[in-house]
Order: sequence, then C-alpha cells, then structure tokens
Amino acid sequence: MRIVMLAPFGIRPKGTLAARMLPLAQALTRRGHEVVIVAPPVHNPEDAATCVVYGDVPVVHTAVPSISGATAVAQQTLALLRETLRRSPDVVHLFKPKGYSGLAALLLRATRPALPLVVDTDDWEGFGGWNDLLPYPPAAKRLFAWQERDLLRRANAVTVASRALETLIWSLGIDPDRVFYLPNGVERLASNIPCPMSHVSRATWNLLLYTRFWELDVREVVAALTGITSRRPDARLIVAGKGERGEEQILLRLTARAGLSHVVDYRGWLSPDQIPATLASADVALMPMQDTLINRTRGLAKLLELMGAGLPIVASRVGQAAEYLEHGVSGWLVPPGNAGALAEAALLLLNDADLRQRLSVGARQAAWRYAWGALAPVVEQAYVRARG
Repeated sequence: MRIVMLAPFGIRPKGTLAARMLPLAQALTRRGHEVVIVAPPVHNPEDAATCVVYGDVPVVHTAVPSISGATAVAQQTLALLRETLRRSPDVVHLFKPKGYSGLAALLLRATRPALPLVVDTDDWEGFGGWNDLLPYPPAAKRLFAWQERDLLRRANAVTVASRALETLIWSLGIDPDRVFYLPNGVERLASNIPCPMSHVSRATWNLLLYTRFWELDVREVVAALTGITSRRPDARLIVAGKGERGEEQILLRLTARAGLSHVVDYRGWLSPDQIPATLASADVALMPMQDTLINRTRGLAKLLELMGAGLPIVASRVGQAAEYLEHGVSGWLVPPGNAGALAEAALLLLNDADLRQRLSVGARQAAWRYAWGALAPVVEQAYVRARG
C-alpha cells in the first residue's frame, strides 16, 4: 500500500515522530509498503520545505506560511493537504487528532470522503489531558478538544497506544471493531545493558529518573530520595529530562532544601546519542507517576526504552506500566503517590543483586514482545478495516 502519515509537528524536538511514528513507518516499509511522513515545521522552522530520508522513509516538512494569523493556519493546512494528495495514497494515517494536521485530515474527509482515514492517538489531548498541562490559548484548547472527538468519530479506523485509551474511545460510541490496540514499541534493544554482580564493591550506586516531569510529583521524588539515602548514603540520582514549565528547577530547589544536592546529577534534556550511555550508567530506573487521566492513557515510550536497555525498573502501577511490566518478573510495581513504597522498592533492588539481574533479564524479554516488526501487522489490519 501507499501510505501517507500526517504528523502533528516536525521530526526533531518531540517524541511522537521519533518514538512512535517513524519506527512504525520503517517497519511497514520493511514489509513492502511505501510510506511517506508529511509534517508541518512546528517547533523547528529551520526544517521547513525539506525532505529527509530516515531508513527508506521520506519525511517531508512543508514550508513556513508567508503570512501570519488565521490566513497562515489555512495556508499550512492546505500545504499539508496538497502534499498528502500529491502522493496518491491508498490510506492516510493521522498521528494525534489535533493542530494543522488534524485540520488537513478534516478537510481531506470533506473533499475526498472515499480516501480511507486512520487516526492514531497516543495520549489524551483535550480537557483532562494536554489541555490542562500546557498553556494553550482558550480558543486552541476548545479547538483541540473538538478535533479529538470529531476526528476519532470520523475515522474509518483508530489506533490507540494504551488500553485506557481503547476503553475511553469505546465510550465515545465508536464501534470496537474500528479500534485497534497499538502499544508503543521498541525499534532495537541496547547491547550495553547493565549486568549486576553479587560481589561488586562500588563507591556509588545510580538511580535513574528519565522523565519530562509533568507526569510525576517532584515532592514524592524528593521524599523517596530522602528515605533511600538515609539508609544507602552511597545512592545517587541521575536525572535526565526537562519539564514543560521548569519543574526540574523545583526538584533542584527541593533537594537543596533537603540537603541532597550532592546526590543529584542533573543532566537536562539529552540528545538521542547521549541517552544510551546514560541508561547504561544506571543500576535501577525509577518511574513514579501520578494517577491521572493522561498518565493512564499514555503509551509510555520511555518505559519501553528502559525495558529495552535491560534496566531493573520501579514504576507506579498506573496505566500501561501494569500492561508492560509483570510485578516481580520484569519490573517492580508500587502504588502511585506513595513515596515510602517507592523508596522501599528502590532499596530492595539496590540491596539484592540477584533480584536486579532477574528484573533486568525479564524487562528485556518483555520489551521484545513490543518490537515494531511484531506490531506492524496490527496496523495493516487497521488499514484493511479502513479500506472496507
């Protein structure tokens, strides 16, 4: 099939393309399909009007509008639509039902109703989701909430990244036969995974917090770190990531106030080539999450990345974490919002090399089940359903 994937933004700054859309497109290409990604240069205007090929998948960024305001929105929407139709696709797959690409899909539905449309959702965009987390203007929030519900209903098929999203979309009255569970996947597994030994003398042991911050409560992290270091002064916390609203600065202030600055190694936002070495330097990964709608619906790409790296993981029992990890086999699950349980689990793993090794092997084996090559047939089923 000839497939056009419509992206919500450019390839570089966000995770939707790099962690979900692009590896899926590459897996479909390996299965003989012709896939092109079309993206507006949102967040990365320097990539406007370019085409870059990533593993046989062309990523086409449209041009920056020549004007501003509402006319610019129309210009960008039409540019996405023209580029999509120029490829003569058999099916169009929209990733994230919002923004310019969402408007292009809506226009496509109106002008080419016979062209099959599949909509992918990897978290909740409207109220209760990203609308509550990001400082969008009120009009944009209303638009995104409407686009999400409207486009999901209009789609010939829907792919969802989590079981919670699957249930939520069923509740919108969408036929379950049109909804396909497509969890996030892994493209390749790291070869330099940690190998904990029973009799290793080390000056420090590294916990890893790999995060965008909005999914967790920094006070819970600081409270857990206080409990951990009181019993294991040799523990250190590597923090990789940056918040949407400067939450990392709150974490650093709270750890300083608790007298823990010396145990925190804050590395900020990491480029893709820096991530493998950071994961390899960790002994235990922490993934605390609050029990919110957006956390229950997310695909948790970072968790799969940690699993693929073979890290022993302590995660809150929220949403996809319980789907990806089996407690005591491929990870250690704790109640959300419980700093004491998070600390006790981290200490348990730090003190038990055999358990760390078992969870490391179990996480890596579990990650193999979510290889994109194994998930691609699910998308093909969605395309067949969309084409009738």
